Amino acid sequence: MLDYLNVSGRIFDIQKFSVHDGPGIRTIVFLKGCALRCKWCCNPESQKFEIQTMLQGGKEETIGRDVTVAEVLSIVKQDMPYYRRSGGGMTLSGGEMLCQHEFAYALLRSAKESYINTAVETTGFASYDKIEKLLPYIDTVLMDIKHTDSAKHKLFTTQPNELILENAVKIAENANKLIIRVPVIPTFNDTEAEIAGIAKFASGLKNVEEINLLPYHRFGKDKYDGLDREYLMGDIPSPTDEHMQKLKAVAESYGLKCKIGG
Repeated sequence: MLDYLNVSGRIFDIQKFSVHDGPGIRTIVFLKGCALRCKWCCNPESQKFEIQTMLQGGKEETIGRDVTVAEVLSIVKQDMPYYRRSGGGMTLSGGEMLCQHEFAYALLRSAKESYINTAVETTGFASYDKIEKLLPYIDTVLMDIKHTDSAKHKLFTTQPNELILENAVKIAENANKLIIRVPVIPTFNDTEAEIAGIAKFASGLKNVEEINLLPYHRFGKDKYDGLDREYLMGDIPSPTDEHMQKLKAVAESYGLKCKIGG
């Protein structure tokens, strides 16, 4: 029998006391590596699997370290009392945790064996057999649906969306709980028609009742400077609260519970 506690993977951060990315108070484990290159990505240091250096506050910081499941769980378990009181737990984020699916599997399975609530943030961009293996050990799947138009999706993320949409249908049928998330990005998907297209798709998924609209922000721009990379979104401003409320109403018109933020 495989000793899941000794399976190793590569992370770039662990964030405690988060009240986003799943129910309750959570510890978020950020895995390195992603197949997409979204123009607006606020964690560009997550995209490459390789360990990197990034200039932060005038100092070079090493981004990425190799850890075992046991090491991660020892940190996650420190806040068990908060999970019990709030219904929280551990969330795997990234990057894209599916790029390290064996590590993600071992981590999720070990967490569930320790009675820890689990959630994942995912693009769903992977072969479904990798996703299917994880689903029994995930309480909440938070899945991005960024656009229904594949050409535009590829233009802004470098990847088409057919596999993502196909996997969303399968995940909805088999997940314990699936919440659809939409990063609302000006010039990409922030029109009422585009949000309507995503909401219509989401409302047709089995057992999906909730959609989250995540307004674009530029908080990650300094990281691009630190990595000596160009920030491709330029000076585009965040959507206004008024506009987000209009988009929320559009999503709700398809019978979904809609929340701004997540």
